[in-house]
Amino acid sequence: MKVERLAPVQTTLRPSNHPYLNGAWTPLYEEVDAFDLEVIEGVIPSDIDGVYLRNTENQVHEPLGKHHPFDADGMLHQISFRNGKADYRNRFIRTRGFVAEQEAGQSLWGGLMDGPGISQRPGFGAHGGLKDSSSTDVVVHGGRVVSTFYQCGEAYLLNPETLEQDGIAGWAPLDGVSAHTKIDEATGEMLFFNYSKHAPYMHYGVVDRDGKLAHYVPVPLPGPRLPHDMAFTKNYSILNDLPVFWDPELLKRNIHVSRLHPGVPSRFAVIPRYGDTADIQWFEADPTYILHFLNAYEEGDEIVMDGYFQENPTPRPIEDAPEGYGHMMAFLDEHSFRPKLHRWRFNLKTGATQEQHLDERLLEFGMFNQRYAGKPYRYAYSTTTKPGWFLFNGFVKHDLQTGESWQITLPEGRYASEAPFVPRINAQDEDDGYLVSFIIDEHAGRSECVLIDCKQFEQGPVVRIALPHKICSGTHSVWADRAFIENGKIEA
Repeated sequence: MKVERLAPVQTTLRPSNHPYLNGAWTPLYEEVDAFDLEVIEGVIPSDIDGVYLRNTENQVHEPLGKHHPFDADGMLHQISFRNGKADYRNRFIRTRGFVAEQEAGQSLWGGLMDGPGISQRPGFGAHGGLKDSSSTDVVVHGGRVVSTFYQCGEAYLLNPETLEQDGIAGWAPLDGVSAHTKIDEATGEMLFFNYSKHAPYMHYGVVDRDGKLAHYVPVPLPGPRLPHDMAFTKNYSILNDLPVFWDPELLKRNIHVSRLHPGVPSRFAVIPRYGDTADIQWFEADPTYILHFLNAYEEGDEIVMDGYFQENPTPRPIEDAPEGYGHMMAFLDEHSFRPKLHRWRFNLKTGATQEQHLDERLLEFGMFNQRYAGKPYRYAYSTTTKPGWFLFNGFVKHDLQTGESWQITLPEGRYASEAPFVPRINAQDEDDGYLVSFIIDEHAGRSECVLIDCKQFEQGPVVRIALPHKICSGTHSVWADRAFIENGKIEA
């Protein structure tokens, strides 16, 4: 392995016992290019050609107040596969906030757990007092990486091969872009939404294959809301208005506290892809909060949508957490908020909603073959987590037609990244490919990349590839075939 290291960034972070600044969440400051990675076990497949991109959250400076992991600066990690070989590189995303804090030599913004007035400069996005760290989500669109922030910020662009920064998306509207933009690989279009504290409180848009804003319409809501994800079918997009949102009375004092509002249903807005506000059809469903959806598709008069229904969306604080962090840790712990794989059916003719759990296990962060996005699909891949922590400790593959499932559980001390599906070159069917993930090994003090053959799921990784350093944990990831990067679209 040949490793080239960049000049280190400036950091002022002091050692602490913070649960999300240690262990698998220890920040990484080193940026490298590493070529011809070493294989720990197995053989790198030669039947994949593309890049795996995974973001992590790395706190650079001593926090002004209490630290939440979602406050930390975004760093992208990329592993490139070609002809049975793998290279790796990682880069901080040089957001406006990152650059300003490097120049100042300190934190300038408070975080999600802090009250008003702590930030030294005006903030970004729907909250208004936070730094846009661009650390939440990552997709590839129009041949470029698009990195986004969950509270709606600027969409930062990077080269998917080199991670060289390529500016800020010119199409991004005034209210910013939420995390979880959606890519339709069949058309090359990107679908997105944003939300804010001023009417109409939400917008929906479409960016064409060439990176131009092709459509942008309001989706009026009763007040400020906190949507995190969306879904789409071949002809429709689905937005949401869920009953977990900022307390309106506290919001008048610029205090941002989210809570469940009893008696308020979940609502879903179904809009034609290029539809107007008047075309929206609203559907009501059981109250919940939804972090992530899987896929959606049309079936006769119905839209079928799969995602993760939280049975306890505002959990009580974890009792044995470090002092002051029980509330934060509960909201990061799937064993506290209890997400279940769930299916909604919206009948476009009758306006009726049907819904049911598809599995009683605690699952989230689902992935599937993106060539089937917006279309009927069969296979889904979810993560499991360590109780009490935001740490992935395994994967579950579902056959949604037969109801069968297969599970992998990692040994204690090994933690995974969100794992997208990687189609084989000339794949013959939907699950003909691999899951790809970065693993943090706390016992060995290192990280590696693994590939799991989805045809032989429970056999575990077919290859383990050493990374040049131990990475920090984070949230989301994406796989992009080189054919998709180069052409901007790809058919199933």
